[in-house]
Amino acid sequence: MKDNINRRDFIAKSTLIAAGLAVSNSALASVFNENNKKVMSNKNKQTRKLGLLEVSALGFGAMGFCWFYQPQVNKEAAIKVLREAYEQGITFFDTAEIYGPFISEEFVGEALAPIRDKVVIATKFGFDINPESKQINGLSSKPEHIRKVVEAQLKRLKTDRIDLLYQHRLDKTIPIEEVAGTMKDLIQEGKILHYGLSEVGPNTIRKAHAVHPVTAIQNEFSFWTRNSESKVIPICEELGIGFVPWSPLGMGFFTGRFKTGKEFAPNDYRPNLPRFTPEAIRHNYALVDLLASVGKLYDATPGQVNLAWQLAKKPFIVPIPGTTLSSHLKENIGAINLKLSIEDIKKLDDGYATFKVMGEDTTPQLKAQSDVFNN
Repeated sequence: MKDNINRRDFIAKSTLIAAGLAVSNSALASVFNENNKKVMSNKNKQTRKLGLLEVSALGFGAMGFCWFYQPQVNKEAAIKVLREAYEQGITFFDTAEIYGPFISEEFVGEALAPIRDKVVIATKFGFDINPESKQINGLSSKPEHIRKVVEAQLKRLKTDRIDLLYQHRLDKTIPIEEVAGTMKDLIQEGKILHYGLSEVGPNTIRKAHAVHPVTAIQNEFSFWTRNSESKVIPICEELGIGFVPWSPLGMGFFTGRFKTGKEFAPNDYRPNLPRFTPEAIRHNYALVDLLASVGKLYDATPGQVNLAWQLAKKPFIVPIPGTTLSSHLKENIGAINLKLSIEDIKKLDDGYATFKVMGEDTTPQLKAQSDVFNN
């Protein structure tokens, strides 16, 4: 993929490439799995475009290994799932400094190092995290802080460039134009190749895009969380920006696994959210049933229908479901080949329109960090 080329290396070797030696470089790029006994394959790859960045039609979100959800997994288990994702066609991997903190980036870096030039790595900055204690002290998008974070991320990810770097949350003390300018500088320096924004609304998107083209917007989006549907997705289409739904399975709700609220492991954060109280789960399960009614037509699960519904919305939408289990990974990837009809989508959207979701989609504290609600 063009967008995965190391920009600084590309400039230095452009004469050789023009001379036709790129084929040799490509041959040397063959990589082996962790035992170096077989070449890692990349089957059934379907791609989409986030701006000019080509990625697999479905990405992989690496938060759940070590953050927010329980149970969490060790490095070996995380690496196994990440490499399985690549072998099954996933080339777009999403992480962030705050996941762990730092642990997810380390897992992703080690897992993908043997195939670095064949994948797209996205990560995020935006929090003031003490590198020693790992204490989180609010938000920070000061230009000097961004640069410091990027240098640390490059080391953790075992790479010399970040394919896609997002501002994780809007820092209202720093003008977005200043953040976009810093991203532009980092792109010119070759330390990042593209940039994006997370949990932002239309006004912020336009201001940033005017400084330097935004590649992708990563906002929460799923069958029951549609805050970006009326304004953000249309502006992405207008400006040629990709849209990456985080938590595309509704924090796992649309897998159908949660029916009573008793299924959560200790220290899982979801029971603290309004939509994951026992009462809300029982009420909102009607949406899982709605997805399942369409899934029966295709021998598909509710989660697969939910992902296929997102993929059908726009060709520049690339969900990033995550998992710690090989079986769930295979299920998620199966959604890529599920093609819903116009009638299916109408049934789903009409059903949602007449349903009242119980519970706010997040807590007041987390909502205050989102710019989506303020635009």
